[in-house]
Amino acid sequence: MGRYVARRLLQMIPVFIGTTLLIFLMVRSLPGDPVLAMFGDKGADPATLAAKRHELGLDRPQWVQYVTYMWDMIWHQDFGTQIRNGRPVTEVLGDAFPITLQLAALAFAIELIFGIGLGIIGGLRAGRLADNAILIFTLLIISIPVFVLGYIIKMVFAFNLEWIAPNVSTEPVLSEMIAPAIVLGGLSLAYVARLTRTSMAENLRADYMRTAVAKGLPRRRVIGVHLMRNSMIPVVTFLGTDIGALMGGAVVTEAIFNIKGIGGVIAESISRREGSTLVGLVTILVIVYLVTSLLIDLLYAVLDPRIRYA
Repeated sequence: MGRYVARRLLQMIPVFIGTTLLIFLMVRSLPGDPVLAMFGDKGADPATLAAKRHELGLDRPQWVQYVTYMWDMIWHQDFGTQIRNGRPVTEVLGDAFPITLQLAALAFAIELIFGIGLGIIGGLRAGRLADNAILIFTLLIISIPVFVLGYIIKMVFAFNLEWIAPNVSTEPVLSEMIAPAIVLGGLSLAYVARLTRTSMAENLRADYMRTAVAKGLPRRRVIGVHLMRNSMIPVVTFLGTDIGALMGGAVVTEAIFNIKGIGGVIAESISRREGSTLVGLVTILVIVYLVTSLLIDLLYAVLDPRIRYA
């Protein structure tokens, strides 16, 4: 196990470098001049613009900018500064990350509880009325785009019924985050439910299940130990990769409900050509992806003792 973890950590290094380099180059290739955007309609003379670009290091070759950025990030935990106000990106992360983390955690809990719950019901009652109803419900959720679902929930529950506030406050409480979390986790909930249902329905016909029933084991043990543990492996794989997707996919949800999290900062950074802020935020999401994928791989051995790591 120790050698496997060490090997995976070494494999994460080139993946991290490759993804951050790609993101860095893509951000730097965005149209528009961030320095010129600082001055707005007032504009500035060419000498001032050149001096500001030199101060920010934007006049250097891109590979030099990338090496400098990675050095400062790894050794000094410096993700750069915002161009328009000189605020350190770490401060922006410190303000936005906890809000998005709270939203993503709540959305993850919703998809975990209701997605797996609906999947278990559908898998155990495959082909029956409950299973067909769950399949129709999840297909409906998958068919609705996230921004449409967000505006429907906002219009119905905020403006028509007035059950929730239309926008989330600057310092959100748990009750304000429920509606955005449902919007954010709705699509994943449907996928989790269908994946769980399919996996359980398939494993119900497996030889080891017939053997467990023939041995006279209690139904709770047959389902809870033998069926669930083997059926959860593909579900856990999806859930692990979805953690990072929830945080990155919060851009639309946070824009609809006016949440000041990572998604809102990313959208603002794109519109303002804030390359340093955008690269720093996306780098954090890359780290989340890599760490969760490693943890999910290690969790496989817990779910299925037959899995061993060399």
